[in-house]
Amino acid sequence: MKLKNVVKIGLAAALACATLGVLAGCGSNGSGDSASNGSADDKVIKVGASPAPHAEILEQIKAQLADEGYTLEIQEFSDYVTPNTALSDGELDANYFQHITYLEDFNAERGTDLASAGGIHFEPLCVYPGKSASFDALADGAKIAVPNDATNEARALLLLQDEGLIKLKDGAGLTATKNDIAENPKNIEIIEAEAAALPRTLDDVDLAVINGNYAIGAGLDPSTAIASEETDSEAAEKYVNVVAVRSGEESSEKIQALVKALQSDTVKQYIDATYNGAVVATF
Repeated sequence: MKLKNVVKIGLAAALACATLGVLAGCGSNGSGDSASNGSADDKVIKVGASPAPHAEILEQIKAQLADEGYTLEIQEFSDYVTPNTALSDGELDANYFQHITYLEDFNAERGTDLASAGGIHFEPLCVYPGKSASFDALADGAKIAVPNDATNEARALLLLQDEGLIKLKDGAGLTATKNDIAENPKNIEIIEAEAAALPRTLDDVDLAVINGNYAIGAGLDPSTAIASEETDSEAAEKYVNVVAVRSGEESSEKIQALVKALQSDTVKQYIDATYNGAVVATF
């Protein structure tokens, strides 16, 4: 066969392969790689979390997910905005750092479409002793520090009401501020402070109402708290910490695997043994 004919045949074969490749892929390597990459992505679960307790809890389920063929990648965040925007933008498969009320408010304010795939735990507010060791020891005009953000201040005031220290106006509920205090028999002075700074106020106030995660971070022992929100309280329902995902992906196989692992006996036992009531499993 003449060289020019060989070239013509080769070119024709290459053209045919290219044409077929548009429709179905020419050769096994192209289609195989594509399928492989898609499968690999389905087996990696990227989750954003705050360092404590969320990332610590996620570490406990890595082995279980690995046994099921999943690789859990945990990315830690120190703020409450970036993990939601990263999830909304597709950089994460899920996040685990926030309670359901914050998630709903974030969606309303930012126009995101994130949803809960399942509730995992509740971080009750606790009352820690400062200059005073108990409620009975409080003198007239005692100072009690509470979080200054709207959500947690209301929770703190409701907790103080439950302990009989104050009485709020009817209907104040989870929108209460110190201006809603209707009865204050001990003339307690409510000191508003950044939630993260509350552990540092204990030397200067009689009592402080502190969030669970900040108490953990400050090394406070929850067993020393003199009161805490009940696990069957309104706050426990409104502030359950959830696994958040993009709306519509709650039932995907890997998200279901993630939630199932987090709602396991292993995680419940870890929470009970590690956080001494500062974190409470809700499943």
